[in-house]
Amino acid sequence: MKQILILLLIALTFSTAILSQAYEGSIEYDKKKQAAIIIEYAYSPDATENAIVQKMEKLGYHAKEARGIFTSDKGFRNYKGAIINDISSSSMDYVVKVEKRSRKDKDASVLYLILLKDGNNALSSGDDDLKSKTKSFLNALQPDVEASNLELQINAQQETINKAQKKLKSLKDDQASMEKKIKNLQDDIVRNIKEQENTQKNIEDQSKALESLKANSKSN
Repeated sequence: MKQILILLLIALTFSTAILSQAYEGSIEYDKKKQAAIIIEYAYSPDATENAIVQKMEKLGYHAKEARGIFTSDKGFRNYKGAIINDISSSSMDYVVKVEKRSRKDKDASVLYLILLKDGNNALSSGDDDLKSKTKSFLNALQPDVEASNLELQINAQQETINKAQKKLKSLKDDQASMEKKIKNLQDDIVRNIKEQENTQKNIEDQSKALESLKANSKSN
């Protein structure tokens, strides 16, 4: 049994490692096919996107994101004039897109990275060193993606707790309101019973008065 668990752990680690190795490929951007470095992570697109956004923000860069229903580049983030020393000391436009690995596999994502220099695709120049450093940069992003995924899980769990606490408060408020209504109802019942007793006594007194009047009438 122990050997099986060890093998499963090794297989899981191996499969995760394979999923996180960057490779060369292409993607459609700016109405043409662009050379890109691609990497797949065994985490959701939100975790991966948060990781790369936070990474670039730490380097001091904020992206311009393509938006609008008529743009063909929706979902791409363009970090214009950025310098990532781990890749190159030159200023370039780093264009990033993150999407689901597949419709069925929502917990796995694909990250595409395009490098543009003076409007031209820098990865198409045949610079193997640039490609290698870009791959290494994305491979090294794995811990950031893992941390981002954990942060999202923590936030989701906290949100679940917050909702539960809000529901509990609402239930307690409802209970207090119902208990107040019950107390008011009990007070009303007590008053009603007292009023019944007073009315009953009044009826008895008035009945005695009536009998007395009738008796006097007969005697006359």
